[in-house]
Amino acid sequence: MSVEVRVTSVLQRVVGARSVQTEGATVAEVLEQINVQYPGFKEQITAADGALHRFVNIYINDEDIRYLQSLDTPVSEGDVVSILPALAGGSETPFASAPR
Repeated sequence: MSVEVRVTSVLQRVVGARSVQTEGATVAEVLEQINVQYPGFKEQITAADGALHRFVNIYINDEDIRYLQSLDTPVSEGDVVSILPALAGGSETPFASAPR
């Protein structure tokens, strides 16, 4: 079944678009299919043991999979899967660029 997978700019560098269409019956299968289409994709969001990195959030139709069945969460035709790695950054000096 076809699902839309939306990614943020960090992952857009891997897939070359804001979203891709792929197939799978579960979130895990969807991620595998994306990795087949775009080698190296899974390395961006999972650890060596296959577990999601702590800083990666995945949603199906705005529902966090951590509160569903995690990677075993089923997906249905037409679902939207959003993959959102957390972003962090900053400066050692607060408001470094603010005028004084």
